Amino acid sequence: MSNLGFQPLSPLDGRYREAVQDLGQYLSEAGLNRARILVEIEWLIYLAEKNLLGSNSSIDDEFKSQLRKIAADFNSADIDSLASIEAQTKHDVKAVEYFIRQKLHELGRDDVAELVHFGCTSEDINNLSYALTIHDAITEVWLPAARKLVEKIADLAKKYSRDAMLSRTHGQPATPTTMGKELAVFVFRLNRQIERVESIEYLAKFSGATGTWSAQVVAAPEVDWLSESQEFVETLGLTFNPLTTQIESHDWQAELYSAISHFNRILHNLCTDVWTYISLNYFKQIPVAGATGSSTMPHKVNPIKFENAEANLEISSAILDSLSATLVTTRLQRDLTDSTSQRNVGVGVGHSLLAISNATSGLGQIELNQAVLEADLLENWEVLAEAIQTVVRAEIARGNSQISDPYALLKELTRGKRISGDDLLSFITELDISQEAKSRLISLKPSSYSGLASLLVEFISPEK
Repeated sequence: MSNLGFQPLSPLDGRYREAVQDLGQYLSEAGLNRARILVEIEWLIYLAEKNLLGSNSSIDDEFKSQLRKIAADFNSADIDSLASIEAQTKHDVKAVEYFIRQKLHELGRDDVAELVHFGCTSEDINNLSYALTIHDAITEVWLPAARKLVEKIADLAKKYSRDAMLSRTHGQPATPTTMGKELAVFVFRLNRQIERVESIEYLAKFSGATGTWSAQVVAAPEVDWLSESQEFVETLGLTFNPLTTQIESHDWQAELYSAISHFNRILHNLCTDVWTYISLNYFKQIPVAGATGSSTMPHKVNPIKFENAEANLEISSAILDSLSATLVTTRLQRDLTDSTSQRNVGVGVGHSLLAISNATSGLGQIELNQAVLEADLLENWEVLAEAIQTVVRAEIARGNSQISDPYALLKELTRGKRISGDDLLSFITELDISQEAKSRLISLKPSSYSGLASLLVEFISPEK
């Protein structure tokens, strides 16, 4: 067997790399290390500027700029250098500390080296770094893609707000709706999950080996470490958590992944519905120039964007659900199950992002087949049975009819049967109801029996 050299195991890093590569700026090992360096640098600056240890270290604006450039300019050469250090330390966060010390030496500032990683356990750096990278990945990449998808669905909902179609409850012909209203349902559902994602608080701790600030208090008992730690965490744009073990409890992560997973499942529902509408010919697919639908059947245009989205959504939710369950537990004050788990955050979010990309693309390649919708409605006049029996019940309540059991009457006429418009017309003409009610029913067609469906689409507008 030939040696193929190193090849990516994950399709996210191979076949689908282009669709998810923006996440790699945050949820990769390199993205995490850049964040670790940033946190370590900011803590060094904070300690020095406030002179918390009485070291009177000089830290002017020029030096602060030089320090911050270490993180801002983190590049492939730095990645290799850090990897080389970690190969010796066998500890990722300690390697970051030594990397920064090396940079300080190059700047001629060994005098501040002992401020690096002062009073910190590895998790103090890691939990802040994960919070920062996950926040940026969600706000800069996932949320914009999710909003773009929902905007696309909303545009289609408005476009098709008045296009009546046959509903299928239990897979059987049912009271008509409009395609726009059905799509608007998904807009409403998906937007609620987006709001959940947007509302997540990104919590962080900075309290030492077991969350007690023990080492800091012994080293500098005059410092209000609780207050200083809170201020430091909040300068990074995160929410301070004062009550933790060695690790921040990860509840916010579980909440975030649960919300994304819920979004995934709703989107999965949309994809299966659109797939079904395509199979019913309610939607026509717009062929992509040069694309092949089937390797053997030239006529086919397959709904692969929605099928690919389904699979990726299932994989994403499986990973994110596992993370949600695993990350909220730890043995006593610390174990490392969360360390391995969190390295897969990018994989879980990446498959969701890929699915969003697929679904957005797929929705841009379909158009409504109004002729099929209309023909389907005209083949199912029996769906007006609900309207007739409800009108009759209202007539009875008003004292305009003596019919004893309108539901049974309509059941006898329509259940399990195909009837025509003429059949219903004859039936309505003989009903014991007022002429005004008869006129209303006679004018009714399956295509006009969609109630307030077209108006309901307005609820997805921003002003609503």
